[in-house]
Amino acid sequence: MKESTGPLQTPQQPKQPATAVQKRKSIDHYYARYPLRRGLIGNMAYWVGMAYTHLNIHLTAQGLENIPTQTPYVIVANHETYVDGMWIGSFLPRNHFRLMTAIAAKDLEERHGLFGKIIVRVGRAISIDRFGNPLRGLIIAVKKVKEGNILLIHPEGTRTSDGQLGTLKDGAAYIAIKSQVPILPVFIDGGFEVFNRHMKAPQPYDLKTGRRRKIILTFGKPMNPSDYENKKDLTEALTAWMQDQFEHKKIPRLINNRRNSKSGASHET
Repeated sequence: MKESTGPLQTPQQPKQPATAVQKRKSIDHYYARYPLRRGLIGNMAYWVGMAYTHLNIHLTAQGLENIPTQTPYVIVANHETYVDGMWIGSFLPRNHFRLMTAIAAKDLEERHGLFGKIIVRVGRAISIDRFGNPLRGLIIAVKKVKEGNILLIHPEGTRTSDGQLGTLKDGAAYIAIKSQVPILPVFIDGGFEVFNRHMKAPQPYDLKTGRRRKIILTFGKPMNPSDYENKKDLTEALTAWMQDQFEHKKIPRLINNRRNSKSGASHET
C-alpha cells in the first residue's frame, strides 16, 4: 500500500475573463466613493482659501441672477487656476454649494501632493482617469448628476498654459443632454494673472502698482439642452459664448508669467 503524500490536490481551473457585468459592477463599486466628502478638512480649507482671497484679491461676480433656482445643473467654466471651483462655489447659494462637485483628473489626487488631496476635498471631486476610457468617466458623471449633484466641468480639459482659451470638448454637452439639466456657463477673467500653472504660489498683487489684482466671474444665462439638436450644436453655442467673453474681457492678459515665474508645472490638470 502506498503512503499518502498529502491532501488530494484539485486541478486549478483556468482563470475566466471578467464578464461585462462583472466589469460594470467593479466600476460602480470604485465610483461609489464619489463625489468625495468635503468633510472637516475640505470645509476648513475652503474657508481658509476664501479668507485669503478676500484679503488679497478683489473678487467680484456679475450675472448672479442667472444661477438656476432648481438643482441639479451643470456648470461649465474656462480653466485658469487650481482654485476656479472654489471661487465659483463662493457665489452659489449655500445649499447649492453643498451639492457642488467637480470632475477632476485622477492624477490631481495622486500626484500633486497634499495640495492636490485638499483641492479634491474642497471640490467634492469625481476623479476621472483622463488617460483611460473617456466614455466611462462621462457615464459616471451623468449618474452623479442624476443623483442630484451640481457638476462643475472645464471642457478645455486642462488649465490654460498661455492665457488663451483652449478648444472646448463636447463632454459637458453630453452630460447635460443625458442628464436633461441646464448648463450654467461661467467665464473667469483674471485668474491666470493670479495663479496660473507656471506659478508655485499665488501672486495676488500687481508688482508694478502694489495693488490687489482683480478677478471677475461672469455667470451667463443657462443653456437648455432641449433648445439644441445635439451635443455638437450645444458645444458650439458654449464656445461662441466663451469666445465672446474672452474677446471682451476687462482684465489685461499677463503673457509673461512663464518668464517671470521660475517654477513650471510638470503635470497637467
